[in-house]
Amino acid sequence: MNTRVKRLVLPLGGALVATTMIGAPLASAAQAAPAPDVKSSSLTSSGNAKAIAGYWTSSKLKSAKSYLSDSTVSAKLTKTGAAKAAADGKPGTIAPTGEGGKSAGKSKNLNLPITVGKVFFVDGKGQERWCSGTSVQSKYRNLVATAGHCVYDTDTNKPFDNFVFIPGYYQGKAPWGIYVGAKVNTHDDFTVFEDYDYDYAFVNVYDGVKQQAEKEVDYKTYKAHVDKGGAGREDARSVDHKTYDEWTKKGGLGKAEGIDKEDEVGPQYKGAFAVAVETGKAAWEKTSGNVYGLHDDKVTSGSRVLDQADWPKSGSKLEPRVEHVTKTEYDAYKGPGHKQIDSRGNFTITRYFVVKYIAKTSSAKYTIFRYYITFVTSAGRLGDNVGGQGFTWNQKLGKKVFTFGYPTAAHPDGNKPYSGHTMKWCYGTTGAAPVVPAYKAEEHQAIKCAFTPGASGGPFLLQYKSSKRTGYLNGVVSLTVDSDKNNRYDRVTTPYFNGETYGIYKHAANLWTGKLPG
Repeated sequence: MNTRVKRLVLPLGGALVATTMIGAPLASAAQAAPAPDVKSSSLTSSGNAKAIAGYWTSSKLKSAKSYLSDSTVSAKLTKTGAAKAAADGKPGTIAPTGEGGKSAGKSKNLNLPITVGKVFFVDGKGQERWCSGTSVQSKYRNLVATAGHCVYDTDTNKPFDNFVFIPGYYQGKAPWGIYVGAKVNTHDDFTVFEDYDYDYAFVNVYDGVKQQAEKEVDYKTYKAHVDKGGAGREDARSVDHKTYDEWTKKGGLGKAEGIDKEDEVGPQYKGAFAVAVETGKAAWEKTSGNVYGLHDDKVTSGSRVLDQADWPKSGSKLEPRVEHVTKTEYDAYKGPGHKQIDSRGNFTITRYFVVKYIAKTSSAKYTIFRYYITFVTSAGRLGDNVGGQGFTWNQKLGKKVFTFGYPTAAHPDGNKPYSGHTMKWCYGTTGAAPVVPAYKAEEHQAIKCAFTPGASGGPFLLQYKSSKRTGYLNGVVSLTVDSDKNNRYDRVTTPYFNGETYGIYKHAANLWTGKLPG
């Protein structure tokens, strides 16, 4: 491999990140000597693990978006030719540990591995994201393999936040628990030089936790639970006044929102809105207090003109309006109102108006906040629950492999064959991958596969046995490629796993993450 030439390329930003340790002390017996090029970074302390697990509610798991490194992982070919993937020593294997009695379901008569699942994290913009990953064999049964770009943000030179692994993920469910990332181990050439020939990561995780059913509690209990690092949620609901009062008396936190209903303001009732209605005398006499006869130049639009018989003879302080009209207008006028010829022979029409005024009203929307807390229990070690795939390196090309993952993005032509909520697989023969200069990907291997982004980080498994659901990890999905430029992905690639990869895996496989606090 020609890694030394690559190291002449300066990293973006030119910054290195100092290695930090996980919160729980590492057992001295478990401490492995770092591989020459290993980059180990802390993800979170053991004290934060349960809170992070609680963060990933079912709704967040479902709404998270697949992660596209550097905004895209389309990686269309810009140059073809044989890759430089080659062994740097003798081949080797580490045997898997299986949980063959447990099932993650079937897909076209193939038993799906329960070691495979999704990794979730929060990216630099605060968006919940996910990739694929798998449990892999390790001394303390606490190791997850995925793509480097699914753990480490090369733009900010630090790992993503709130990293968890959920094996056997299915439509928002975590059947074997949620495993919070403690420490990520990558190749220095990926974190520093953004070189996708090293786009792999081995993540040590804490013991898993299982979220129990949510329980509704009062605000005081909710606040105390959250302050101690527990998971909770608030749910605002609109209720009537009686329910609102009962809730607040029981200690619930509530909020009342006044909503004023205003229309046109009447001329003699500040803050009122007017509704013009036509009425007869009998209806007028039955109406109390809020009906007045007014000149039409003082009423709001929409007033009604009434016949004299309907106009109240008493109760109004204002006189009807008398209009002088021509004989033609007089003869044509048919009411409502009253027309007459006065003592001077003038033609007059008397108009009568009535407007009903309704006092200003307001209605309150009463909102209560209901509180729920989620209890978590220990699920034990990852490898004890789902097993771990074996590991192999320096293998020749031309081997038959399965790859598993959760593809979801559309092909470049817009076709979207995958939902991202269920596991899918491909089967093919490893071969040289095209060179993709944009990612410095010169030493990948590939198989023919129509996976789309979302499958990133999923395992390449050599010698996969359906009956045992185990094989040997021989790569992780790094790029999805449209190799013939027909706007359809047709290959997935992985960095070639060689002796350097084994060195980083071996270091990670011997790290202990400690116990979660009670």
